Amino acid sequence: MTSTTSETLTHKPAWKALAAHYQTLRGQHLRDLFAADPGRAGRMSLEAAGLLLDYSKNRITDETLRLLLQLAAECDLRGRIDAMFSGEKINLTEKRAVLHTALRAPRAASIVVDGENVVPQVHAVLDKMAAFCDKVRGGQWLGHTGKPIRNIVNVGIGGSDLGPVMAYEALKSYSQRDLTFRFVSNVDSVDFAEAVQGLDAAETLFVISSKTFTTQETMTNAQTARDWALAGLGGDAAAVARHFVAVSTNAAKVSAFGIDTANMFEFWDWVGGRYSMDSAIGLSTMLALGPDNFRALLAGFHEMDEHFRTAPFAENLPVLLGLLTVWYTNFFDAETVAVLPYEQYLKRFPAYLQQLTMESNGKRVTRDGTPVSYQTSPIYWGEPGTNGQHSFYQLIHQGTKLIPCDFLAFAESLQPIGRHHDMLMANVFAQAEALAFGKTAEQVQAEGTPDWLVPHRVFEGNRPSNTILAPKLTPALLGKLVALYEHSVYTQGVIWDINPFDQWGVELGKVLANRILPELESAEEPALGHDASTNRLIRWYRQHKG
Repeated sequence: MTSTTSETLTHKPAWKALAAHYQTLRGQHLRDLFAADPGRAGRMSLEAAGLLLDYSKNRITDETLRLLLQLAAECDLRGRIDAMFSGEKINLTEKRAVLHTALRAPRAASIVVDGENVVPQVHAVLDKMAAFCDKVRGGQWLGHTGKPIRNIVNVGIGGSDLGPVMAYEALKSYSQRDLTFRFVSNVDSVDFAEAVQGLDAAETLFVISSKTFTTQETMTNAQTARDWALAGLGGDAAAVARHFVAVSTNAAKVSAFGIDTANMFEFWDWVGGRYSMDSAIGLSTMLALGPDNFRALLAGFHEMDEHFRTAPFAENLPVLLGLLTVWYTNFFDAETVAVLPYEQYLKRFPAYLQQLTMESNGKRVTRDGTPVSYQTSPIYWGEPGTNGQHSFYQLIHQGTKLIPCDFLAFAESLQPIGRHHDMLMANVFAQAEALAFGKTAEQVQAEGTPDWLVPHRVFEGNRPSNTILAPKLTPALLGKLVALYEHSVYTQGVIWDINPFDQWGVELGKVLANRILPELESAEEPALGHDASTNRLIRWYRQHKG
């Protein structure tokens, strides 16, 4: 597989044409684009895989789309998609295949990695998870003292936390409500202390999620959980096997911890952490939702996978989202994307997307190590509507920064009460309309506004957004939504010629923290060899720590 250089991308015919096209389009307003094209809204919307994407409120024309699609072709997006789905080792720096799509492949599928069909392995783990979850959910799995499990605490960090906690919150209305779920990720002791507050150790099960069983934060919290559980269970180390299970591949360390390796659920090195919520990392999700709903979640993922793999790019939801992100990032110099779910159950979805997008595409060199000469991943952020309207929407509407927005909403509420949902949806449509079309000085004046106040009440508009609608938030729909963004991220990475599947940027801080920790804990004054600022901060902390 060949790699392009940074210069090759910016010298591609489509890239040059887009740069010239941007100069002609930058001064055009969405008001004028809509006025000149009555069919725009219908033509620039796409319904597929159970989702409706209205992308008509973007600062694009048919020519923009044509050039973006040409860029995708020139970057061999089709070939790169096929390479991922076929199990090629496209994670070049770690020499690994990238097959989160295999985690949701049907039982009869065949996906070969190093000469072996991995699909039977995937379903063997899923079946093992389902059998375990049925026992816990049905009250047959008993703790050390003979009590059934009523509390599940997931201990992980990064992809081992963000996916499970997001999925639990998103699908809480489908969860078994007589079970309590808590999540611990931060090494800050407050996180653990609050998670176990009010829990009875005799009724509590810990799911320890760490592929290597060496992740510092996770294993620190796991040891604290072990101490807490044994303190509440009389100190018998045999109790660990009834109150702890592991999501890992390190059987030796799992066993040394006291966990029965029969209760170890594995996943594989071709599953990246931020792409792992539908692997065994989703054990707490399956415990909450039950095996049938978890399999529906996987089916939703798979439907979007197949759409991404087979649909023409002009009718391909993830491809269009990814290309639009490239358009704003590289030609409009937009630095962020706001993801705004008008669904309270999706309150952790923007946080989940932060890792998916920025850990994937936050790269400064191409696949062959050449420094890029263009921006890569934007910053993703957001909050549920309508809360955000009363905080940061002011900047999006009238600030000096261009912030493309994704609005997510559903036709049906999972908790309908009175007119709440109609009010919620009215706000979705109103915000997208206001961002696009704004309010002119003439309109403000016509309302009788004093001249001195007019500038303050003008809305420039021309702020782009996508609106993504679906009938109802279900397990399958959540799978489609996550896969939509996964594949949008890959599309962006292909265009930028970067590797979205490694994350070396997290390593340096870990190495330095392991060096500093003994300096903080030392009984004697340590000889410090850091920079002057870090040395001073360490000395201040040692002087003041409790």
